[in-house]
Amino acid sequence: MLATGTDILRRGYAIAAITTYTLESTRAIVLAAERLEQPVILQAGASSYGAVGREGLAAAALAAARASSVPVGVHLDHCRDPEEIDACLALGYSSVMIDGSHLSFEENVALTRSVVSRAHAAGAWVEAELGALAGDEDVSGDAAAGAEMTDPDQAAEFASSTGVDALAVAVGNVHGFTTEPVRLDLERLRAIAAVCPVPLVLHGASGLPEDDLRGAVAAGVVKVNINAELRRAHLSALAAGLDAAGDDVRGLQKQAIAAMTEVAAEKIALLSS
Repeated sequence: MLATGTDILRRGYAIAAITTYTLESTRAIVLAAERLEQPVILQAGASSYGAVGREGLAAAALAAARASSVPVGVHLDHCRDPEEIDACLALGYSSVMIDGSHLSFEENVALTRSVVSRAHAAGAWVEAELGALAGDEDVSGDAAAGAEMTDPDQAAEFASSTGVDALAVAVGNVHGFTTEPVRLDLERLRAIAAVCPVPLVLHGASGLPEDDLRGAVAAGVVKVNINAELRRAHLSALAAGLDAAGDDVRGLQKQAIAAMTEVAAEKIALLSS
């Protein structure tokens, strides 16, 4: 079933928001959620649409969500373009993220407030971001934690001024896998949660120690973004099965779905435990 409200965001529990690029990854994410009888969020950003197109990937995600036996949200991730947000709202997305983290505080507030108004009118909830994360959402690299971490007082002001439903924060997290281990500033995260009136989102969760992820959930994170680990499982399964597959595309698809389902299930189980 398509999860259309903010009920999917609950303190004390984090929902896995997993990036999809293909029909295979969409299938794997939903299969994992159904196996564990837990909700999940299918998400894609502008870069995810590059190879297959927005309408096709969105249609597959929305169809999978509606056919699922568990609540499944369909989310636009890391968008800086209000026109793309409008297009996804028209397609039926249940939530959108407006990323004004590259702007000044005042500009970020103004942009987010305008998107909140339009998205709420369409029945969707909105995520925004305050602070800056290093790294690339689609390609792992040697990123290090950025210096622009989220300020607790600014987070409280931002949430109150924009009417946003969830806030992504920077507390040492980075996008993608890194050479050097990344640890979260859980003390900062707890300070943000103590004053911020909306639930928090953690981007860049791939490769983080399980204790950090559990600590983030305990501190008030309700949505955790996962991408790189599923992406790596997808590519590894294809590489391992390519020689034996010959021209059997279906066999390769099944191997990739099975590999991604296991990774997705592991993350859903960890965050919901």
